[in-house]
Amino acid sequence: MDTTREQQLLRISIGVTLLVGLAGIAFGLWIRSQSIVFDGFYSVVDVAMTAVALIVSKLVSREGSRRFQFGYWHLEPIVAAFNGIVLSLACAYAFIDATRGLLGGGHLIDFGPGAFYALVTSIVSLGMCVFMRRRARELDSELLRIDSRGWLVGGALSIALAVSFLAASLLSGSRFAGLAPYADPFVLAVLSFALVFVPARSIAQAVREIMQVAPADLDAEVRRIMTETMTRYGFLTYSSYVIKAGRARFIEIHIVTPPDFGQSGVAELDAIRQDIGDRLGEAGPQRWLTIAFTARPEWI
Repeated sequence: MDTTREQQLLRISIGVTLLVGLAGIAFGLWIRSQSIVFDGFYSVVDVAMTAVALIVSKLVSREGSRRFQFGYWHLEPIVAAFNGIVLSLACAYAFIDATRGLLGGGHLIDFGPGAFYALVTSIVSLGMCVFMRRRARELDSELLRIDSRGWLVGGALSIALAVSFLAASLLSGSRFAGLAPYADPFVLAVLSFALVFVPARSIAQAVREIMQVAPADLDAEVRRIMTETMTRYGFLTYSSYVIKAGRARFIEIHIVTPPDFGQSGVAELDAIRQDIGDRLGEAGPQRWLTIAFTARPEWI
């Protein structure tokens, strides 16, 4: 994967997110809107998370060291989990703040400018979401996928803000004007409660990788290929182990051969390794493949 391009895209995302976040905080404080301030704060937190992702992207492009001999792939799920936890805590804090605002009687804001700001921000956020998602698909980058989900959350948040502000503006001129002060904290409560579930997907996936839970699709693929290999070469049995850490896949296969197999020497075993490796997909620094042969079943 082109990590240089990935890093360039993350830098672009950081710049745009920082501008949106600071604008949101400043604009929200100006019109006294808690929900817009939270929108901006959410973006600023996302900047910090994207900056961490950029650092990790630089690390995973390096070769392993004596201390980290398998490379730095394990940092990707850690970053994803940390990102999700921080955003979840931000949502929880916003929900508590919104509840306090509702119990305190709410407050009036200038809903017209708020709706305009939210509309502009939603266009920027959704545009960045589409852009980053396409680049993530091209580069097969989990870090860019995480970033695109962040932009999607921001866009959904801004659309909901725009709709709620327009609705609150209509309430202000009706017989339900008494409900208008509650619009801003109510919107904040609903959005923060809904958004707290969005990072859950990233957290769950990251925890599975940190705990080294075998990915079902990769495990099934290896088993299918090895079943074919057993028949093709007349092997007795095998054992396989797979884990996924970020974009890296670690595959270990132990094959039990008949006692008289491999009389042609190492070249024959290397050819079988090559055959299995080719069927598992393109080799590269993101795939760690180990294939061992033995005639003793107790060794696998």
